[in-house]
This record gives sequence, C-alpha cells and structure tokens, in this order.
Amino acid sequence: QVQLVESGGGLVQAGGSLRLSCAASGRAFSSYAMGWFRQAPRKEREFVARISRGGGTTYYADSVKGRFTISRDNAKNTVYLQMNSLKPEDTAVYSCAADPSVLYTTLASRYPYWGQGTQVTVSS
Repeated sequence: QVQLVESGGGLVQAGGSLRLSCAASGRAFSSYAMGWFRQAPRKEREFVARISRGGGTTYYADSVKGRFTISRDNAKNTVYLQMNSLKPEDTAVYSCAADPSVLYTTLASRYPYWGQGTQVTVSS
C-alpha cells in the first residue's frame, strides 16, 4: 500500500505556471506507475497524465499536451506535474494516483491509491 499527499496548488492568472508535487510513503514508490487526474465542479474526473514506473514513458490528455509535463524522482518518492500556459478551464482539484499495473490506462477506477487532492484555480 502507498499513501499519497499532494501540494503546490493555488491561484494563478491565465498564462501562468504551477508545479504540483505528490509525495508518496509506504511500499516502494518505484513499484507504481503514477497518474494525475483532475475534477472540476459539476464535471467528471478526467485523466491528465501518467508516467511509468521508471519515468521513461509518459502519456497526456490532449487538452494538456504541450503545456503540462509529468515527471518523477524515485529517490525522493515524488511525482510532479509542471503546468505551464494555464487556462481558466484548467481550474479543478488535481489528484495524484498510484497504479501497480504496468498496463497503460486513463481509467480512474484502475488506480487503487489516491491522494486527497489540491485545488488549482486559474483566473482570467
């Protein structure tokens, strides 16, 4: 089992940047692929990005491709989400999640471990 805690959210103007962090504790962090998801008010939770166990493979939702970058530091048990060129439609609660499977998926239900989330608000 792994415990996840996100940080780094906040209020930013459109066009600005934020970097989210997700610190993991518990079982070996490198045993998990990691994902970021977000949920805006009155909307379904949506996939944002995923990174493989070793960090060599990444996937992105089309809506964030070219603006967001997922990365991880297994020595620090931390995964990051660098968000640039932020838009008001990026406003949401962002959560990290851990997946012990190597099979790529964007389905939130396939990730058994979740953090509590961090709010990102982008003003226009």
